[in-house]
This record gives sequence, structure tokens and C-alpha cells, in this order.
Amino acid sequence: MGNTHTKPEHDYHLVDPSPWPLLASFGALVMAVGAVCWMRSAQGEVLFGVNGPWLFIVGTMSVVACAFFWWRDVIRESHKGDHTPVVQIHLRYGMILFIASEVMFFVAWFWAYFDASLFPAGVEILQNNTAQIGLVQRNEVLGGQWPPVPNEAFKHTFSPWGLPLVNTLILLLSGVTVTWAHHAILKDDRRGLIAGLALTVLLGASFSYFQYVEYGHAAFNYSGHIYGATFFMATGFHGAHVLIGTIFLAVCLFRAMSGDFTKEKHFGFEAAAWYWHFVDVVWLFLFACIYVWGAGKAVAGH
Repeated sequence: MGNTHTKPEHDYHLVDPSPWPLLASFGALVMAVGAVCWMRSAQGEVLFGVNGPWLFIVGTMSVVACAFFWWRDVIRESHKGDHTPVVQIHLRYGMILFIASEVMFFVAWFWAYFDASLFPAGVEILQNNTAQIGLVQRNEVLGGQWPPVPNEAFKHTFSPWGLPLVNTLILLLSGVTVTWAHHAILKDDRRGLIAGLALTVLLGASFSYFQYVEYGHAAFNYSGHIYGATFFMATGFHGAHVLIGTIFLAVCLFRAMSGDFTKEKHFGFEAAAWYWHFVDVVWLFLFACIYVWGAGKAVAGH
């Protein structure tokens, strides 16, 4: 009888059976249902007997745990030599496709923002491919201009030259430090790698803190106004990506300190650097389009 554990004579890695994809799917389902129940309970409606965020928290922690153990197994596979040059190419393709999907994710938020800002008085649309023309009325909430006419739900926009500019400089500097770390590992400079990663994580955490402070001074809310909805969806989801990227880089920092990365094999860090540069570029578009172009004249003084 042949040995079933013999390493196949090809460059592809056939992964062992793993429970994490299935468990992560269930965790994501619980997280999504919990988020809906939480939001509905905030409106006074109880779904499935759930009142509050606890189901969402359980689902989120399940997803985080599955991610931890799943990526732990991937790292072990790399240490066993399963990540051949061909496998590493496919890992890069996977990360590129993931970032491409994230680009399209943000296209949706930019589309919503420009749809509202370029047509504040409404647009004529063709309904159901017939000759019936409907007019999307926005004058009631926007006053036919962008930024909207100030009212109870919307006082003014942010000045782009306050905290938004500070956060822009922070992210640009973080792009420099993560590139420094990348060049350091290519030169087998472990101290430079650790220093660059540590500074990048610190800058990422600083961005999240300043965005939290900025949101506390917003003169508009998420609900009840199209400006607040488009602003918080676009910048808020970017803030979530910054937080995720900071965690990604923090994990890479701990791995670098434990000696996981080498000059020849460090794709885990390289993927994190790609993701971080993507976050940087998206913020530059957000800053230029939403904070600068969309600021108007009636902006905050801070």
C-alpha cells in the first residue's frame, strides 16, 4: 500500500482539511444578523428576541478567532515549506484581486457622493424603460446646491485644513515608514524593519484617534441628511480599513520581532504594505473630493 502522506511531485500545495472556512462563514452570518438586530433595536424594534449588540459582538469575536487560527495555519504551512515559488505567485494574485475588490467597494461610496453633489437639485430618470419620466427631488433637503443649504440636520462642512490635513500628513508619512520597513527587510536589516513597522502602527493609531476627535465635532449627523450619510459612509469605511490595516501591520510587527520574516520570504508583510498603500491612496481621493472640493464656503472654523 502506498504512503498517502507522500509529498506530491508538483509545485502546488493541496491544503489539509480545515474547519475555519465553514466556522468563519457561520460567524459572519451571526455578525450580520446581529448588526441588523442591533440597529433595529436602536429604533425600538426587537427582532428574533435580540435587544442590543451582544449577538453582533459574538459574531465579530467568532470571525476574529477564525481569522487568527486560519492565518496561524497558513503561517505553519509556510514554515513547513509548502509555499513554493508557484504558491507564492498565487498568494500575490489573491492579494491583488482582494485589493481590486476593495477599490470597487469604495467606487460605490464615491458614486453615491458625486451623484448627490453633482445633481443637488435632482435628475430626470427613465423608469422601467418606458417613456415615463420621474424627477428625483432633492431640493427639500439640499436647497439645490452642494454643500447643502444649512438647516437643523446640517450646519456646515469641515474645514479641510484642520484635522483632515493633519490626518493626510499622517498617512503620507506612514507610507514612507512602511516603505522604509520594506526596504529594510530586502537588505536583511531586521532593526530597520521593526522600527519602520512600529512607527507605521503608531501613525495608523494616531490617524484613528484624530478621526474619532473629528467625528465628535461634526456639525451634521449620519441619519436624516444625505450629506451626513455619504460623508460618514465614505470616510467611516476608510477609517475601518485604517484600523484593519493597523492591526495587520501590528501582527507583522510581532512576527518580525519573533524572526518570522526573512529576506527571501516575507510575503505576509508585503501584503500588509500593499494594503496600507491602498488605504493611503483612497484617503488622498477622499481628502481631495470630499474635504477640499466639497467643502464649499460655509466651513467650520476649527
